[in-house]
Amino acid sequence: MQRRLVLTNEGARHPLRRMLPPPVIATQPDVGDHDIRLFLLSFASFFVCFSTMFL
Repeated sequence: MQRRLVLTNEGARHPLRRMLPPPVIATQPDVGDHDIRLFLLSFASFFVCFSTMFL
């Protein structure tokens, strides 16, 4: 069985969605300080919550 080349997104079953181009997968730039920023944000939020409970 030979299949024609499909240029549309097969996952989109609605005719209007079939006309749209396939979604573009966004790539994030490699940021090395993401873990540090997450740690500092978590630490600061815990500190604020802890200090408001006991002060």
